[in-house]
Amino acid sequence: MKNACRRTVLAALAIGAAALTGVAPAAAEVSQVRISKGFGILYLPLIVMQDQKLLEARAEKAGLGAVKVEWLTLDGGNVINDAMMTGSLDFAGIGAPGFITLWSKAKGIPSAEVVGVSGMSATSLYLNTNKPGIKSLKDITSADKIAIPGIKTSLAAVVLQMMVAKEFGRENFAKLDPMTVGLAHPDGLVALTGGKTEITCHFTSPPFQYLELKNPNIHRVANSVDYVGRITLDVTFSPKKFVDQNPKMTQAFLDALDDANALIAADKRKAAEIFVRSSKVKVDADEVLQMLEDPDTQFSATPNGVMQFADFMHLAGSIKTKPAAWSDMFIPALKTRQGS
Repeated sequence: MKNACRRTVLAALAIGAAALTGVAPAAAEVSQVRISKGFGILYLPLIVMQDQKLLEARAEKAGLGAVKVEWLTLDGGNVINDAMMTGSLDFAGIGAPGFITLWSKAKGIPSAEVVGVSGMSATSLYLNTNKPGIKSLKDITSADKIAIPGIKTSLAAVVLQMMVAKEFGRENFAKLDPMTVGLAHPDGLVALTGGKTEITCHFTSPPFQYLELKNPNIHRVANSVDYVGRITLDVTFSPKKFVDQNPKMTQAFLDALDDANALIAADKRKAAEIFVRSSKVKVDADEVLQMLEDPDTQFSATPNGVMQFADFMHLAGSIKTKPAAWSDMFIPALKTRQGS
């Protein structure tokens, strides 16, 4: 009894001391996280993470116990950013431009700030068309409509602007913006291959670009790698306040993403099979394996070339606050990596 009373007194003293010093007892980290991923090969690390329950394993190893992970599928920077701002997400995969837009907009607003948790993937984006007369970007006219997941801020939208800037001059980067139409990639595929809508072009990622090219009426107009190189296209990010309050969970997420990338590198066949059973798109493992063996398709948690986006978007006026370095936008754990 005396020992019990002593423990009670000591606990009360500890709480009182914390109150006097302004230091509160450490709060437990979350036991449930909400993560969003999108469609296509660019999200393969998150798809593998979900399928193999890698975050659950890493969280358990970090002493966080049994963590419940809720997965959502969202496409387009605007949609993802809205979900993050309303507090509906803890981690999200997104095109680098969508993340940079929100990072810049929320910078300096503690309740709204976001931070990059990792890089994720790089690949080639194809501009495909069902119109025989379109052979280059210069052949696209006001009569054409280009399907992309989100207008202005989505990955496809900004990469297309960067390509247009190379083709027509930086001052004309928005030349094709009036022709763009917001459609999720699966819907863009259906519209382009069906040929019965206003959509004459689709700027898209694997597997959709490959599936479209199986149709004899579709041909490729341009490849993004020819314009911007092999740079990180998709990243993951989180509310900064979530990261600050959940450092172990954030590290567990980064470790789980590294685990997913290691699996993809070591066993592309298994990764392809995971994608097939997780995807709603009709594609077989052999086709996905071929996509994964494309040298333009790479997966890494280390951001590469994201400053190209930041520089372009700042010059284009789509962001007001530009980071001085790529690492300014990401968690400190990435600063030791050779990013750019």
